[in-house]
Amino acid sequence: MSNFLQAYSWINIRFLLDGLAVTVKVALVSIVLSFIIGGLLGVVRYMKIPYVSLIVGIIIDIIRNLPLLLIIFFTYFALPQIGIQFNIFWSAVVALTVFESAMLSEIIRAGLVAVPKGQMEAGRSTGLNYFQTLWYIIFPQALKIMIPPIVSQFISLIRDTSLAVIISLPELTHNAKIIYAQQPNAVLPMFLAMTFFYFIICYSLSILSRELEKRWATA
Repeated sequence: MSNFLQAYSWINIRFLLDGLAVTVKVALVSIVLSFIIGGLLGVVRYMKIPYVSLIVGIIIDIIRNLPLLLIIFFTYFALPQIGIQFNIFWSAVVALTVFESAMLSEIIRAGLVAVPKGQMEAGRSTGLNYFQTLWYIIFPQALKIMIPPIVSQFISLIRDTSLAVIISLPELTHNAKIIYAQQPNAVLPMFLAMTFFYFIICYSLSILSRELEKRWATA
């Protein structure tokens, strides 16, 4: 029991919190970038622009069917071979952003498609142009549909940050691994600590998702 408690020394906890801070930072930057890029790609696919939408759709399908670990490897090890080099932090962010943008684009496209076509016609009949109708009429209705899967995808993104341990990103899983490599008796305590931290973040997002759904439902 004493060995179990010693694993939670302040030095270890602080080291885990440093890793958690990196996890949160990577996740937040990736969430913002992937939402913007995924939103643009989703709209492009929804608009069915000749050739452009088709090409974008093919690229998205390819990315969605690749393992995220492969994309992380490609970003960190392969891109420098053609002169594009990122540090560990930005390699993780770029890989997560590319992967999550592809996932989110499909969620956003599906949400827009789910809005009845008559809404676009009604908006255009009032004098709004295509983009105004899309922004003021279609998108707000689609957002109600998109919120739950988008938040679920963000939760998956947070969990997926742990895969960046493979390129030695000093995030939560990486730091926990260092601790139990140096202190064999700390394996179980570190896994429990990781479970706790990931649960708190992901569960908080789940609560936020439910609150957003309630607000949109009563809006």
